[in-house]
Amino acid sequence: MGKRIFGSFAALSVALVLSAGAAGADVVCADDRADLRGDWGQARFTVELADAPEERSRGLMHRDSLPRAAGMLFIYPTPQRVAFWMKNTLIPLDMLFLDAQGRVVRLHENARPLDETPIDGGPGVKAVLEINGGLAARLGIGPGTVLRHPALGQGAAWPCP
Repeated sequence: MGKRIFGSFAALSVALVLSAGAAGADVVCADDRADLRGDWGQARFTVELADAPEERSRGLMHRDSLPRAAGMLFIYPTPQRVAFWMKNTLIPLDMLFLDAQGRVVRLHENARPLDETPIDGGPGVKAVLEINGGLAARLGIGPGTVLRHPALGQGAAWPCP
């Protein structure tokens, strides 16, 4: 029972820290930040932008860790079908597949490190946010969550000011 209470407290602490960061910071968008919001609340992630083919190919390979409130945001020039794999990726990841409006349309949780099985995001993907494995579930992130980032433009469901 002690582990269950501690686990719940730890998950709640992560949610509160991320939500407090999003709520307490300015609302100006930046290339190195991605804000998420949904029925579950809000979170802000510091992101590395992967918007060139070589950056998207490298992704988060060969890294031993990823800070809790960090991620990588993959941006594609047009909505398309995308598939990811975990070749040379050493940490479990959650992958949030987003449409052109920045809505999460598919979520793949806890992708296994070093697994070369393709993870299909489906058609119409404009962006993918990779965060630490298990974090989406702890925060309540799922389909319908929206992302705010300058790369999505003014047509986004949650546009930058």
